[in-house]
Amino acid sequence: MAKRIVESPQAMKALVGQELGVSDWLVMTQERINTFAEASGDHQWIHVDVERCKTDMPDGKTIAHGNLTFSVISTFARDVLKIENMRNGINYGSNKVRYTSPVQVGARIRGRQKLLAADDMPNGGIRMTYQWTVEIEGQERPACVAETMSIAYGTR
Repeated sequence: MAKRIVESPQAMKALVGQELGVSDWLVMTQERINTFAEASGDHQWIHVDVERCKTDMPDGKTIAHGNLTFSVISTFARDVLKIENMRNGINYGSNKVRYTSPVQVGARIRGRQKLLAADDMPNGGIRMTYQWTVEIEGQERPACVAETMSIAYGTR
């Protein structure tokens, strides 16, 4: 899907309530899972022990960490939206994150972004609240539903 280009942070206000777009598909690889395990220190066997998962997990596959599934939203965001005339932007946090279905190794996932709010902040910033739905190809139930926030500052 083509990236949506918005003229400025201020212009985001006109898009409140709209779906902004859907990202490209991303394949969840064992290498990505292992790298996340190293970075996070979470080496639980359901993520990294391929041999044990063959006998002790449904479908015999490892699953991605929930926080890894959440973290790839940053990758999806680059696919979906570009705000022009922006001086800088920051991650402002999350209101709610739910992991509703595991992401098995080899699964293709993508992000669906909706703008819930765009509010004025000091120093000319716009705080945007998004709903992200991380979809798993071929499954009705999403992997993750998250409400995230960021602040964008326009050029002066």
